Amino acid sequence: MTESVDLTQDHAGLTDNQAARRYFAKFERITGHLVRVAGEMEAERTFSKADVNIISAYVQNITYTFRALSHKYLLTGRDTGQFFGSLSIDRVESGFPVFSELMKMANDAQQAERHLAGMRSVDALKDEMIREIVGELQIPTKLQYAMSQRLYYEALRAGYLFWPTNDAQAIWTGNEGARRSYLLHWAVYDSQQNIPTIYLMHIEDSGEVALPKDARRWPAAQAHLSAQGSAGLKLLTIAQGFDRDFDDLHPKRLRRIHLGPMYSSAFTRQSGPIREVLEEAQSGPGEDWTLAWTVEDLRSERVELEKKGWFSSVEREIFKLDPFAGRGAETGATSIERSIILPQRPFQVLAEKQPAGFANVRKFVVSPAGRVVSYR
Repeated sequence: MTESVDLTQDHAGLTDNQAARRYFAKFERITGHLVRVAGEMEAERTFSKADVNIISAYVQNITYTFRALSHKYLLTGRDTGQFFGSLSIDRVESGFPVFSELMKMANDAQQAERHLAGMRSVDALKDEMIREIVGELQIPTKLQYAMSQRLYYEALRAGYLFWPTNDAQAIWTGNEGARRSYLLHWAVYDSQQNIPTIYLMHIEDSGEVALPKDARRWPAAQAHLSAQGSAGLKLLTIAQGFDRDFDDLHPKRLRRIHLGPMYSSAFTRQSGPIREVLEEAQSGPGEDWTLAWTVEDLRSERVELEKKGWFSSVEREIFKLDPFAGRGAETGATSIERSIILPQRPFQVLAEKQPAGFANVRKFVVSPAGRVVSYR
């Protein structure tokens, strides 16, 4: 009998107010660096301008999500007269909030208008706080809590957040002969790894109606892709499934970008070389972190015709797999590029120690001034 694994045993709540604030401040810095990392990849032609625009938009959504959660948990550890718990993070696998936090946020967003309608305005809350501070000479903790929840629901109402599932969108990129070409993109917050994951798929459309305007195919394609968002699925499985379910949509390239895990001596229990590097670096506040960034890439190599029915045939993509040591069958990708993003001090320690397994990992180093430099 297979023993079940309790994934929540690696989850921890940030119950200290100052720790929670440092955590959110850390991610505010990290997400700010990610856009610059994508820009470096564009300069080196790893990504196109369209790719970077898409990635940057998702990173901005992640930033807004963390800001919304920082409002929700602003008074963590303070006696507010309300029990609302603490932010749960995955302290071993990812360093990010656990999937259930985003599920709760998505549910709260559905009821944001109702909550806001029953709350006092920001100005009214500020006036009451001043009266309590000046008149009663006490900290207005309950009013601060009410304000934090007001700001949380306002952030949810404003939108532009990273949801558990972010439905596919299509960007027309031109025509390949009689076919239209599109760049499809979607994103998920992986429920097993607890990290944001972005997908980019280049397709050719041989259908009669443009895909985004096709009331029959487009909703079905969006639903199909949303259901294939698990990081546990190989890119080859996702691409072949899409190719077989839609005879007139031809996936030519599929990429998956994992934004994480995040490692920090203060918040995660990582093991191995990363732990040693961060501990030895003894970096100052906000500099004690490393973020992994992985890009999986799958490309179509050629097309074969497959009989369908008695008198017709359809195109099927044959994808190119990693040729080295048979790894293609194992990874389900043409190539995988692993990178880490880290501040200057931890990078110096990493360069000095040169731990095994990091020689082929690309390093994006963030200077104290915020400049990003790439090292191989």
